Amino acid sequence: MELKELRQKNPADLKAHLLDLHKEQFSLRMQKATGQLAKTHDISRVRREIARVNMLLANSK
Repeated sequence: MELKELRQKNPADLKAHLLDLHKEQFSLRMQKATGQLAKTHDISRVRREIARVNMLLANSK
């Protein structure tokens, strides 16, 4: 999701999105550990998006 789209969300929606991202990150880590992960760039994409959401949540306070 792009930063413009994230900025339009309220803090409650951002927290829900952050929870989904953490679940996705866990799933990707498990796939990597079992050798089933085909798109290794997804791990860094999720990490960057988690950082973006955390930044927006910190700035909204």
